[in-house]
Amino acid sequence: MNKEVIFHMTTPFRGEYTIVGYRFGHGEPEACIIGAMRGDEFQQLYMCSQLVAKLEQIESKNGIVANKEILVIPSLNYNSMNVGKRFWVSDSTDINRSFPGNPEGPATSRIAAAVLNRVQEYRYGIQFASFYISGDFIPHVRLLDDNTESTSLANLFGMPYILTASKRSFDVTTLNYNWRQKGTSPFSVYTGTTETIDEEMANQGVSSVLRFLTRMGIVKYHLHGGYISSIVEEDDLLPIRADMPGFFRPKVAVGVDVVRGQLLAEIVDPYRGDVISRLVAPSDGVIFYHQIKPMVFQNSVVFRMIRKIHS
Repeated sequence: MNKEVIFHMTTPFRGEYTIVGYRFGHGEPEACIIGAMRGDEFQQLYMCSQLVAKLEQIESKNGIVANKEILVIPSLNYNSMNVGKRFWVSDSTDINRSFPGNPEGPATSRIAAAVLNRVQEYRYGIQFASFYISGDFIPHVRLLDDNTESTSLANLFGMPYILTASKRSFDVTTLNYNWRQKGTSPFSVYTGTTETIDEEMANQGVSSVLRFLTRMGIVKYHLHGGYISSIVEEDDLLPIRADMPGFFRPKVAVGVDVVRGQLLAEIVDPYRGDVISRLVAPSDGVIFYHQIKPMVFQNSVVFRMIRKIHS
């Protein structure tokens, strides 16, 4: 393992700021894995730390295939993590909305430019990403719909689901979109939580990356085969909204099969304590996401479901 500096600058209030990466093997740039870009992505940073430890063990046993190189960058934004902020400390900008970046621009833009310049030659790019809304969700690999030819490769992660998504306007400023423009095959790996660490899901995320690297002939490592992934389009996820504001009391977990009419959650009056609404499943399906905040606003999305289509 070799530790290298990806980016370095001096900040006005917090001194030296250095982004580091850990390189395994030598030769063709095969796979790059990037972790936390935001200050609340503890699960993503944790998974990178575990992946670094695993790859160090694999390399010590000559498990990195000859002429193959892997780069892991655990964090791009530890400054914000140190002070409990989600976005960049000085101006609240989001690094993953700053690509392709500008070497002469503000801090997040300079970081984005330096990182993209370093990682753009890798054949495969993997980001441990956080879901765009706060809550728990089924572990999955996400692809933009202009990258659906990579669906067969996404299957090699062995995650329960592959989520394909239409490109949104802000996607052009993300790492994965710009990786794609440089010729890299990008994948976003999601593992259920962000602000807390879920050991079981973290292990699943790390194993999925090692499974992909093994199946692509980059490392030699033995582990179980994972799942046969189901492909779901993001636009087909059924949103279920709260019809009243109040305390949110979920009755089902993500990944659970539900039937039409089944109780999903209760909403409790925050002053009187009585149940003022009961949310039920509008159809048979699987719970893909549910929010985890203790209170909900009226009309906010509290569940997303994968509907089952009966023949």
